[in-house]
Amino acid sequence: MYRAGVASVLALIGGALLAAPTIAGAADADPQIVYRSSMAPIEEYLMDRDAEIALAKSAAPPAIAKDATVLVMTRTGYETAITGKNGFVCLVERSFTSPFAEPGFWNTRGKAPLCMNAPAARSALPVNIKRTELALAGLDKDAILARMKALIAQKAFPAVEIGSMSYMLSKEQYTGETVKHWHPHLMFYMPGDMPASEWGANASGRSTIYGGAAELPGGGYLPWTLYLVPVPRWSDGTLDEALVHSH
Repeated sequence: MYRAGVASVLALIGGALLAAPTIAGAADADPQIVYRSSMAPIEEYLMDRDAEIALAKSAAPPAIAKDATVLVMTRTGYETAITGKNGFVCLVERSFTSPFAEPGFWNTRGKAPLCMNAPAARSALPVNIKRTELALAGLDKDAILARMKALIAQKAFPAVEIGSMSYMLSKEQYTGETVKHWHPHLMFYMPGDMPASEWGANASGRSTIYGGAAELPGGGYLPWTLYLVPVPRWSDGTLDEALVHSH
């Protein structure tokens, strides 16, 4: 699926997710859950607090996760469950931070654990924090998109800092119906619309870097270019056999 180029990549792991894979054609997908036209009751997106903390921390290697700040999602947005000391911030994003064109935008199953380093937490995370708040406030997808475009135009978010990255190494990531777990990977956020060719991304054959600018429906972009680099091991140290055998 990642061989299809930038559009498929960003549909799969979209902004820092924005993270949820394309689910078109998923044979076992329950349309009542996956292809919702509007948000489900908030309770269906919430998790047990301790379970959410554990899932968030599984995004990064234990040596990093043990000292990271951990956020959990409440009915109104994210709050700090654990205050860390190494600058990393771990959280579990939901399906409504996936690309706006994603047919599973309101999928209640979507859980994307990630752990951002300090530069990303300062400069990339605020975008998805705001998207989550807007969704939980009851805005529909079109209204969220319009509001985010306005905020981006107003430069309401900080410029993405050089060196911004995040871990997505959790075996438990569930980013959509077709590719539920994909591979463990690192994400790198770059300011502006850096061409994919400058990273050698999306090359034909067995590329090892994917990504590009995150275009929004109707024009405009998220305030970063995102590159994804698969790595061979999950956060628990086990090999991703699917990645190993694909190369």
